[in-house]
Amino acid sequence: MDVPLPWERLLWSGRPLRPLRRLVGERYMLTDFRLVSIARNGTSELALSDVGEVQRTESAVDRLLGTSTLTIHARRRAIAPLVLTAIRSGAQLAALIELLGGDPRASLDHEAVRAALSWDPRQRASGAPEALASILVVVLAVFAVAIGLHGTATPIAHAPDDAIAPNGMKRSRAEIIRFMERDVMPWARETLGRIKGGPDRVTCETCHGRDGQARDWRMPAVAALPLPDVKERGWEIYSGSMDSQMRNAIYGYVADSEKQTKAAYMREIVVPGMARLLHRPAYDFTNTYDFNRSHDAIGCYHCHRVK
Repeated sequence: MDVPLPWERLLWSGRPLRPLRRLVGERYMLTDFRLVSIARNGTSELALSDVGEVQRTESAVDRLLGTSTLTIHARRRAIAPLVLTAIRSGAQLAALIELLGGDPRASLDHEAVRAALSWDPRQRASGAPEALASILVVVLAVFAVAIGLHGTATPIAHAPDDAIAPNGMKRSRAEIIRFMERDVMPWARETLGRIKGGPDRVTCETCHGRDGQARDWRMPAVAALPLPDVKERGWEIYSGSMDSQMRNAIYGYVADSEKQTKAAYMREIVVPGMARLLHRPAYDFTNTYDFNRSHDAIGCYHCHRVK
């Protein structure tokens, strides 16, 4: 199989960091049209327009080697998942695949993609010129991944029945407090109580933190997520201005392997439930970044901090 074809652009290629898989010639390629896995015993491919959910896992060996495995599920159940085993820069690559799957027509800058996939803050130099260069790389990468892909961002438009800001007009403090007490707290005690040890353990502080009132109940305020990708090898070291929507796009699928069960509950029960209460959509990786941002979609990082 020829990859890329004359009308395709190769965005990334890699090989599994596993001896046996390398012996059979296994390698992976991402173009602006499809994702391909090639080996001597056969080839698998998945068009970007068919990309559904992207799952990322790490074994103990992966953590030691700095690799991870991506499982890319198709939107159609008849298509088998495509697996990229033991690859480097897995978190960054997964984010790109998610975003490209949401908008396969996106125009990418190859150098920005290369920088986004290759940058590792653990390898940054100590000198001022090198540090400045690293900052520029991160700014360029984040811009290309989350904004540059889709052009000028569409303004946020809240629905007429939005619980907090109908038609974009924020309700009064008293109205919001009544909504939280009447609608949110009963739901939170039942839903979060299942993972907090009982409904009596769920209070305003569960989501807003002990200093919630002093912070005027601003979100995000819940414990930092995810670990270790953000603090140890992620994008946050030089990107203090990254907003919740961008974090949802880049980190939304990340969870430590031992926390996958809780992460699945949060993703499948808590996030959609909170979105329904607010009359907003839950963050949807099958839609574009611009769509999620313009609809103020609810994701993990509207509640969870990263630092």
